[in-house]
Amino acid sequence: MDAETSWRVIEQERLSLAAMLEGRSEDEWNTPSLCAGWRVKDVAAHVALAPQPPSPLTMVVEGVRAGGRFHKLNHDFSVRHAKRPGTDLVAELRRHAASRRLPKVTNVNNILFDILVHGQDIAIPLKFPREMPKDAARAGAERVWTMGWPFGVKRHL
Repeated sequence: MDAETSWRVIEQERLSLAAMLEGRSEDEWNTPSLCAGWRVKDVAAHVALAPQPPSPLTMVVEGVRAGGRFHKLNHDFSVRHAKRPGTDLVAELRRHAASRRLPKVTNVNNILFDILVHGQDIAIPLKFPREMPKDAARAGAERVWTMGWPFGVKRHL
């Protein structure tokens, strides 16, 4: 899947996630997601943060705070952002839907599978059907399979 097509899918997925999250109750926002230890609201905050990369200084501070553990940094930074009202997270998803800004440590292929997977992490516990574009799902699966760190899919499977 070429980069331009990936960006169009990312925009569509951000917008559809925002629509799905609009009007959710506090109980729904606090529902455990499919990500262990993450609520729906935490995952939504993580997705909303993707096109709003932190400064290098913030990343250093967050890295120290997390003891150098990438997954802890990612979790804790998202949980702090999730303290915002759900309506703010929905507005951020919409406002940045077409953004092509990326954190320095990632690329469009990673952002594509991130939005696809996290859309399911939110939708399934809330019992909302969420179709994935098949070509995008295939591209995301191929990316995860070949990337190694931080997932190590080949090693685990």
